[in-house]
Amino acid sequence: MDITKIREKFKSLYGTTGDVYTSPGRINLIGEHTDYNGGFVLPGAIDKAMYCEIKPNGTDKVRAFALDLNESAEFGLEEADKPAQQWACYIFGVCREMAKRGKKVQGFDTVFSGDVPLGAGMSSSAALESCFGYALNEIYRLGFERFEIALIGQATEHNYVGVMCGIMDQFASCCGKEGNLMRLDCRSLEYAYVPFNPKGYRLVLINTCVTHNLAGGEYNKRRQSCERVVAEIAKTHPEVKLLRDANLDMLKEVKSKVDPVDYMRAEFVVEEIQRLLDACAAMEKDDYETVGKLMYGTHEGLSKKYEVSCPELDFLNDQAKACGVSGSRVMGGGFGGCTINLVKSELYDNFVKTATEAYKKQFNIDPKVYDVVIKDGARKLA
Repeated sequence: MDITKIREKFKSLYGTTGDVYTSPGRINLIGEHTDYNGGFVLPGAIDKAMYCEIKPNGTDKVRAFALDLNESAEFGLEEADKPAQQWACYIFGVCREMAKRGKKVQGFDTVFSGDVPLGAGMSSSAALESCFGYALNEIYRLGFERFEIALIGQATEHNYVGVMCGIMDQFASCCGKEGNLMRLDCRSLEYAYVPFNPKGYRLVLINTCVTHNLAGGEYNKRRQSCERVVAEIAKTHPEVKLLRDANLDMLKEVKSKVDPVDYMRAEFVVEEIQRLLDACAAMEKDDYETVGKLMYGTHEGLSKKYEVSCPELDFLNDQAKACGVSGSRVMGGGFGGCTINLVKSELYDNFVKTATEAYKKQFNIDPKVYDVVIKDGARKLA
């Protein structure tokens, strides 16, 4: 993204120049609905990001301008100063969470913008939190590690935006590394970089441009299904606290004692945790055809067992198979959003053309196409 407009707006508003920081959105290659079950996720930072120019202003006030919305906000840094605009709450929340951890953030001026597509499941909000978290940590020399900045972003969502998210999005945005995905253990919060160099392949997201409203309550139902199965397994295996701790044999032992739907949901999660580990092993060997097959397995499980897909996502997945795409699945919570596709370079043009035209014909919606490349996490640009 060209940051010229950010710099021009900053100069016109504040009559000076500041430092420019960026933090990216993310994809998750495999590992869906595993986070709240204590399993693993496999995100990577991407080449679409949020950007801010920022400079201390010597006051106890923040003056912020959202370039993409053409809106400004001014607010203090005490708890009672929470701004009205939601976008400003992300910045305010980061400042407050840093203060709660005993660090002093003072007033600053900022202009920000980004090219993370909104509503496509690439976590523009986490990118915004991480961008300001990283910038303020550097400017005021607060001494937070990158993972702490991710936790500050997560706490901002919980306490100032009202979204009870996991840690994956902020973690990927803060800790991303070019040419690597990150295997994050959602139980211990330990992580490891996994080389991701799919030579001869491209990663592309296709956005269905639909969101089905049943999402919120349906997520909670699935979480409750998993918890009920864990409670039953724990009667004979007290060491099992989360589905991550269980295996398929333990699951089979309680099959007759739990609701069939609950069993099916739990079976998907246990299988998905293993699929992610198998995908990491395949990537270590540069075996991206196996990675692709595992992605299809994830989609099948999300569609048939976890039941969080929808006709539009299943249609795009079928198109990927028909075009010889190596791997394809719904990315994110489901009920709409994007498919993520691992495509051989020579098949890319035909796949995108065929899938988008067929989708438009079937649903009378123009899907959006996003090429993504794995890049570094939060950093200073200028």
